[in-house]
Amino acid sequence: MQRRRIGIIGFGYIASFIYRELVSHPEWGLDVAFVWNRTPASLDQVPDSIVLDELSDFAGRSPDLVVEMAHPSISRDYAKAFLSHCDYMMLSVTAMADDALSDSLLHTANKNHNSLFIPRGALVGIDALHEGRDNWADVSITFRKAPGSIDFSATEIDPNNIDTETTVYDGPVRGAAEKFPRNVNTMAACALASLGFDRTRGILIVDPNCTVMGAHVVAHGINGSMLETKIEEQAVGVSGTGMLLSQLGSIRRAALGASPGLQFV
Repeated sequence: MQRRRIGIIGFGYIASFIYRELVSHPEWGLDVAFVWNRTPASLDQVPDSIVLDELSDFAGRSPDLVVEMAHPSISRDYAKAFLSHCDYMMLSVTAMADDALSDSLLHTANKNHNSLFIPRGALVGIDALHEGRDNWADVSITFRKAPGSIDFSATEIDPNNIDTETTVYDGPVRGAAEKFPRNVNTMAACALASLGFDRTRGILIVDPNCTVMGAHVVAHGINGSMLETKIEEQAVGVSGTGMLLSQLGSIRRAALGASPGLQFV
C-alpha cells in the first residue's frame, strides 16, 4: 500500500501528540508532509525539512490529507484551497456553522473528488445519529465543563463571576458555535450529523466544582424511539484527555481515503 502524507496545522496539545504518534509509528504507512504553526518557535523539536513557513505553499509538500488542529479561521481562509488538492479534516468543526463556507467546501470537495472529514471527537454514537437523521424529532447535546476549560473571549461573560453551576448557553448549536468556537466542536459535529445547526439544541453548563468534561446527547425519534449517550473524561485545557486517542483514530481512518464529500470519521 502506498504511504500517505499528512499535513498538520497547529502544534498545541492535540496536534503535538498527533505528530509524535505519527513519527513514532512508521508501520502505519503515514508520513508527515509538513507541520505549520502560527508561532514557529513552538516547532523547535520538528525537523526544519518538515516545517512549512507559508501555509499557502502547502501543495508543494504533496499532502494526501491536511488536518487542521488550530482555529476555525484556518478553514475560512484555506480549506477551499486544500480541498482543491487533497482531502481535508477540520477539528475546529464550528467553522461549518457558516452556511456559505460549508456549501462552498462541500461543492469544492465533490468537484475535485476529495473528502471533507469531520472527526467524531467526544461524540459517542455519531453513526447512529447520522443514519437516523431523517427520523429525529429533536436532538440535544449538553456539555458540562469547568470555567478554566472555556474560552469566553467571544462573549461578555466574566468567568471570575461564576461561583456556582451556571448554564451559559441554551439554544441552537449555531449560536453556541458563534459564542464558543473553541469549545463546542463536538456540538457542531452532532448538529452536522443530525438536524443541523438551527434545529439541534446545545446546552453549555459551567461548574467551578467540575473536574471532568462531559457530553450528553439525547435524540427523540418521530416514531417514539430514543437514542441517549454520555461520556465523561478528565479535562486538559479546552480539551478532554480522551480527545487525543479519538482524534488520532479519526486521522488514521481518514488517511485510508473515502468517497468524495462530507464524511464522519
